[in-house]
Amino acid sequence: MATPPRGKVTIDIEECKGCGLCVDACPPKCLLLMAELNAYGVHPAHYTGEHCTACGICFYACPEPGAITVYRWIAPKPAILPQEAAHAPSL
Repeated sequence: MATPPRGKVTIDIEECKGCGLCVDACPPKCLLLMAELNAYGVHPAHYTGEHCTACGICFYACPEPGAITVYRWIAPKPAILPQEAAHAPSL
């Protein structure tokens, strides 16, 4: 069973040089090289839209500054029920 995504990746296809380092480095394999060419005549990387763990490895593997941005979802904090609040230690 796949885990829910913890983030997403955006790739500026005009900055991407199509080296594929991010695709090779991605642990959940959620990046692919596109079939279409960009303005440089290379196949830029593309986020598939699922399974991103927001680990940032693709960002650090990319030699092109600004080509990849990683967004991490912030998990909501669990709600404290009124009866639990009375027993919670005060800081």
